Amino acid sequence: MAWGVGILALFVAILGALAVGRFPITPTQLWAILTGADTGTGAIVFWNIRAPRVAAAILVGACLAAAGAAFQGMFRNPLASPDLLGVSAGASLGAVLGIFLGLPVAAVQGMAFAGGIAAVAAVAALSATVRGQGDPVLVLILAGIALGALMGAAISLLKILADPYNQLPAITFWLLGTLSGATPNDMLAAAPAAIMGLVLLLLLRWRLNLLTLGEDEARALGVNTAALRAGAVAGATLATASVTALAGAVGWIGLVVPHMARLLGGPDLRRLIPLSALLGAAFLLFVDTLARVAGRTELPLGILTAVLGTPLFLWLLVRLRRGSAA
Repeated sequence: MAWGVGILALFVAILGALAVGRFPITPTQLWAILTGADTGTGAIVFWNIRAPRVAAAILVGACLAAAGAAFQGMFRNPLASPDLLGVSAGASLGAVLGIFLGLPVAAVQGMAFAGGIAAVAAVAALSATVRGQGDPVLVLILAGIALGALMGAAISLLKILADPYNQLPAITFWLLGTLSGATPNDMLAAAPAAIMGLVLLLLLRWRLNLLTLGEDEARALGVNTAALRAGAVAGATLATASVTALAGAVGWIGLVVPHMARLLGGPDLRRLIPLSALLGAAFLLFVDTLARVAGRTELPLGILTAVLGTPLFLWLLVRLRRGSAA
């Protein structure tokens, strides 16, 4: 049932996203475009604008949700999300710096990706310097929170120094997240690293179940917990940094969707991570379609994910509390 719900949700979201927009495409016209019978304006809009955007939404949603599910299981924390170790803050700082320096879009995306990777590398290096001083998971999380706050302060400083008429609106719009500029070239640039990180999480998902037992129990079962955690963090970082560079800072996907998947398919990470990826793709595709058609101007993804994600998360909390009380 869980897989059926996820596949049906994604299928409906894809059909709706391809058909709805400022240039509506009917099912008959869509079939003609896919078969090559229609090569007019509708085909140009479909292949150059709408299809790349749909593919980008699927990739971004799947990567963020899978990374969130892996982090929640690995750190045994239901509030964990892909930005826990500072990858989103680092990517945002890199992109904001690129916009502040007046670099082209491709360079801004490259700096965002490099910033996310560098942030997690700094967190790992910082936690390694204090190894043996406490719980390694707690040290890693605290280092991520501290460096994330520092990078947030740097972003705020750049926003103050930015040109209020040109640079500041671009920075604000990027930080809220959008897929309006997604092109086939952007997809080709972001997809390899994102898919590599997603595949790594899928390959490690059965071993990650052992980390939910605790550090000592996992080691007693013969698991190299440090290497396993490093591999999972690397996969989540690759996936999150690449899609953040593509879509900007999109929140709530990695926090809310894994809880939805857990409600449908249970806590086993062997099912939870791929099911989260499936539901995350459908959820962000639905949100992006709503962003395109909800108003005269396109709404940022970050606003809609917060508006939809907050009540959904609260509902999940109430449902889980009732289930535990029963």
